Amino acid sequence: MELIYQYAWLIPVLPLLGAMIVGIGLISFSKFTSQLRQLNAVFIVSLLGAAMTLSFAILWSQFTGHAPYTQTLEWASAGNFHLSMGYTIDHLTAVMLVIVTTVAFLVMIYTDGYMAHDPGYVRFYAYLSLFSSSMLGLVVSSNLVQVYIFWELVGMCSYLLIGFWYDRKPAADACQKAFVTNRVGDFGLLLGMLGLYWATSSFDFTIMGERLQAAVESGQLAAGLAALFAVLVFMGPVAKSAQVPLHVWLPDAMEGPTPISALIHAATMVAAGVFLIARMYPVFEGIPVVMSVIAWTGAVTAFVGATTAITQNDIKKGLAYSTMSQLGYMVMAMGVGAYSAGLFHLMTHAYFKAMLFLCSGSVIHGMEGVVGHDPAYAQDMRMMGGLRKYMPITAITFLIGTLAISGIPPFAGFWSKDEILGSTFAVSPILWIVGWVTAGITAFYMFRMYFTTFEGKFRGNEASVKNTIKAEVLQSQGLVFGPGAMNPQELTIEEARGHDDHEAHEGHGHSHEPHESPITMTLPLMILAIPSVLIGLVGTPFHNYFEEFIHPASEIVAEVPAEAAQEGFTEFLIMAGSSVGISLIGITLASLMYLMGKIDPSAIAAKIPSLYKISKNKWYFDEVYDVLFVQGSRRLARAVMEVDLKVVDGVVNLTGLVTLLSGEGLKYFETGRAQFYALIVFAAVLVGVIAFSVT
Repeated sequence: MELIYQYAWLIPVLPLLGAMIVGIGLISFSKFTSQLRQLNAVFIVSLLGAAMTLSFAILWSQFTGHAPYTQTLEWASAGNFHLSMGYTIDHLTAVMLVIVTTVAFLVMIYTDGYMAHDPGYVRFYAYLSLFSSSMLGLVVSSNLVQVYIFWELVGMCSYLLIGFWYDRKPAADACQKAFVTNRVGDFGLLLGMLGLYWATSSFDFTIMGERLQAAVESGQLAAGLAALFAVLVFMGPVAKSAQVPLHVWLPDAMEGPTPISALIHAATMVAAGVFLIARMYPVFEGIPVVMSVIAWTGAVTAFVGATTAITQNDIKKGLAYSTMSQLGYMVMAMGVGAYSAGLFHLMTHAYFKAMLFLCSGSVIHGMEGVVGHDPAYAQDMRMMGGLRKYMPITAITFLIGTLAISGIPPFAGFWSKDEILGSTFAVSPILWIVGWVTAGITAFYMFRMYFTTFEGKFRGNEASVKNTIKAEVLQSQGLVFGPGAMNPQELTIEEARGHDDHEAHEGHGHSHEPHESPITMTLPLMILAIPSVLIGLVGTPFHNYFEEFIHPASEIVAEVPAEAAQEGFTEFLIMAGSSVGISLIGITLASLMYLMGKIDPSAIAAKIPSLYKISKNKWYFDEVYDVLFVQGSRRLARAVMEVDLKVVDGVVNLTGLVTLLSGEGLKYFETGRAQFYALIVFAAVLVGVIAFSVT
């Protein structure tokens, strides 16, 4: 055992320490701590940098062949129940630690430029540090209970960060939506976790899988019940990794500052779900029904996310649906048994998606000088165009990310996505078709975003575009104008919303041209561009170093014969050629529509209005949930209120009335005179004698 393993617990503790110190300072000495902006940022970034250095050292140690290491201590004990807490270092942990720390480190550097003028600068850094610590704690957790604790901490941090500008109503609504939606999945995870413990008497990932399989084979546990427990556990990743139908929180999460959008979508919250599937793989792989559920959930999510992204005009929401689609690929890979392929795509996607989100933040930062700070303007791609001329670094890095996610060789996304599609085809050609079509759609909408944003002429100063966006905002807010009312185009967006935006978003432009972002924002983009291009080379079919590393040595397949290698290479060329071909078709269509102007997108939308509306309205998930759950809950509440008022209150009121009337009647008999009481006794005796005589 290497000495460094004894200090691995410092990786989640260091950023936690930074968040605690800065947080206590904000609570106790708010004004003084807020004034030390740069010092607090350097302190938190330095601690995360130390955690990143430890993570790389552990990755190198695991790569050189050191055995996995687990350190635990007994946390709770009662009779036969024993629960330990600690940390585990293995190949999966080492890879995830490096992914989380590197992306979080670069996001924190980027934050200094993006949030430079925000009054919550220091508070934001404290939240980021706590968020990173929670995810790192989840990664090193040694059992399912510990995972669940950090799982909830990650959810709490996302609530704080999505609603960072809490005085803006959209941000407040978005963080509540994310919190409630994730509670649905987390409740399923909790039930499944308890069910698995009941069946296996363990929270250890490997032991649970072995005992569950043995219990099913011996008949001690019904196969259906085992599948139910596994599906309930899968509900947690469905919500956290934004899988259909619990994906609705993810696009709304864009209301948070862009750095946290990059961190959520690349390396922390959404990655947690895929990571948990990987950790629980010993349980899932022995239940074919559950594996099928996982695979189809991922495939449907990939398709729904991609088809929704086609019509999004908000650059961040377009990338959000792109994340949802790529997560679907990862989950589908896990479901078809391509464990290493799913994790490989998780790694490549973390880098190019973080870069794409940070590029979008750079674009927004440059646009705000022209169109103001309202996100309805600064984030709408219809207000952009021609930005490559003004923001060359942002444009080049965004193009690299676009090529990577579109699966164009030799960029990182090509190798990981191709491995997923190849593994899927071997299991289910139908799932492969869904993934293949989705790959073409992905290339189309990503190049649509690139061409609309960076090519052509700049549209930020065109009044007609502004008026169109104003009208859409008014319509989305449900404002109706009758005859003689003010023209909606005469209102500003702030007036239409009732001035509910954050004060930092109420400014107006002061320039006629966008500008490139400062070096603190562009440097992380340039650094992330390197793995976006090169990191896929560790997982090529010629020598898949990633697969060899992620699997234990005992599972590595023996050397492949030359003939089998030739067949595998031929199969790779066919599969890769088909995936690149459909991507090139998507890129060509995007070029004809949004670069050359040979095809009018609005004319196509007019020919297929139903499909266009489905995509534009996000497959109507929000509307359906509003009818079923929001309005349904209100109807149920009204019905309960009626029962409470008429039945419960009625019974109570009737009891009171009976008591009142009986009291009023009895007071005439309570006179206090002995003669009156003697008369009553005599009457009662007389009635008794008469009754006795009659009978």
